[in-house]
Amino acid sequence: MVLILGIDIGSAVSKGIALDDQGQVAQYECPSGGDFRLTAEKVRGELLSQSGKTERDVLRTIATGYGSKMVPYADEIKSEIVCLAKGISALLPTVRTVVDVGDLYTKVLRTDGNGGVHNFLLSGKCAGGSGRILQVIAKVLQVNVEEIGPLSLKSKKRVDFNTGCAVFAETEAISRLSQEVKKEDLLAGLHRALAAQINSLAERIGVEPDVGMTGGGARDIGLVEALKEIRGQDILVPTNPQMTAALGAAQIAMESLESTGH
Repeated sequence: MVLILGIDIGSAVSKGIALDDQGQVAQYECPSGGDFRLTAEKVRGELLSQSGKTERDVLRTIATGYGSKMVPYADEIKSEIVCLAKGISALLPTVRTVVDVGDLYTKVLRTDGNGGVHNFLLSGKCAGGSGRILQVIAKVLQVNVEEIGPLSLKSKKRVDFNTGCAVFAETEAISRLSQEVKKEDLLAGLHRALAAQINSLAERIGVEPDVGMTGGGARDIGLVEALKEIRGQDILVPTNPQMTAALGAAQIAMESLESTGH
């Protein structure tokens, strides 16, 4: 029985997917922590446990992500861009523009729907253009990150954020709270500001429908709705959008195995 692993070691969260001849048999995610090598071993161990297999059963492993070079058992390393394109082609084949909102960066890529990449752009190093700003503000508001999306949709009077910088946004959020601004209004403004930055990045490479969103940020319904409002078009989000790159890595590994026969 063939067993293939796709491992995505992100800066904040690590993910893994196992495939066999019949399709996906296991998936796992956990915080990356400070030791990527140890985390990579943990992800593999969980995937093997779920699938009832051992290390000897794994025929090929491809790693991707921020800490991919720290995956000691990987047969090959692929870029996140390539893996995202391959993963989205399986999950949402009509998507041609992918917005991936990660912890450190936001990536926008144009794909042909078959896993090929036409063009891509990454946001700058400032956390204000990535999912990190959502965590920063959630901490300020003392709410779980999972809660900020639904909470923001309750807003009746969205606050306009004056900055896209995570550091200044934190200061501004604290200031607004002292003015008794409601949390949902502040969050709605934050989502709008982040969505505007994402849209600006997307416009630079040209947006071709359908548009899909992946990464941890895609689990934030408030951010998805904000981008939808700005663009005036639907945004497609796969189930478990944070697993897209790991799935793509596993699929590339499977195709490589099938093409070489070993």
